[in-house]
Amino acid sequence: MKEFSQEMEIRKIVVLTEETVREAGIRLEKPVRKAAALAVFKNPYAGRYVEDLSLLYDYGEKLGDLLTRRALEALGITPEEARDRVDSYGKGAIVGEAGELEHAHAILHPKLGKPLRELLGGVDYCKAIIPSAAKVGGPGTPLDVPLHYKRAAFVRSHYDALEVRIPDAPKADEILVAIALTEGGRPLPRIGGLRKEEVKGLDGLR
Repeated sequence: MKEFSQEMEIRKIVVLTEETVREAGIRLEKPVRKAAALAVFKNPYAGRYVEDLSLLYDYGEKLGDLLTRRALEALGITPEEARDRVDSYGKGAIVGEAGELEHAHAILHPKLGKPLRELLGGVDYCKAIIPSAAKVGGPGTPLDVPLHYKRAAFVRSHYDALEVRIPDAPKADEILVAIALTEGGRPLPRIGGLRKEEVKGLDGLR
């Protein structure tokens, strides 16, 4: 039975930003800016097996909205500007050792993506799959949140990742969830492939 009565117990929210202004000794015409918003919260299923994980689906939906808004704020981008200014997205989670890897995926996949896409231009515009990473680990475990272009997964210039970590999280009975956004692709991309200006945006691939 779905446990509607259980509210998400968030312990902390952390927001990280990164701005690259030089690469290979070259000053970039436009700095590459990334931001990640992370939430640490109590895992309602820590230490026990539960068949129905739909409560975590609902947590994911709430976090998709909350963390996307926090990451946009860190980049100085309003939701109204996000369609034109945000290029890439990604998501990830770390489950404390009293939980299961499946708990991370229950947060990340069924519902988290819809509010994320809606804030970045709409579900019909942001058609690329949202890349994800999940693992089990203790406090201070690093997580490489994968990134790619939000409209087409085959845009090679935007294949990237942003490393995040929180020194005291996740504890054994917690889950850490992160959403990362960028305002551009990698610095000095030059491996060819589909350019973002060429994207047709029909299938999330090209």
